[in-house]
Amino acid sequence: MAVKLRLRRMGSKQKPFYRIVAADSRAPRDGRFIEIVGYYDPTTSPAVVKVDEALALKWLSVGAQPSDTVRSILSKQGIMTKHHEAKLAK
Repeated sequence: MAVKLRLRRMGSKQKPFYRIVAADSRAPRDGRFIEIVGYYDPTTSPAVVKVDEALALKWLSVGAQPSDTVRSILSKQGIMTKHHEAKLAK
């Protein structure tokens, strides 16, 4: 089973917000997921991002692949840097 960290669209028409979830890569975008890692609300100014750092690092360490957008969000939060440093320390 290939696990991906990706966005799950929530909210109503014209008012989206997204949950960052760990999901099986074969599952549909808004379908079944394994665990919620955080959320992203682009409708506010500035955009609100909340990520559980421990969960994100756990999923990255076991091989979950982030989507391009999630990788960008995690990089801005500094989580990808911590993941990279943890890999180098091993």
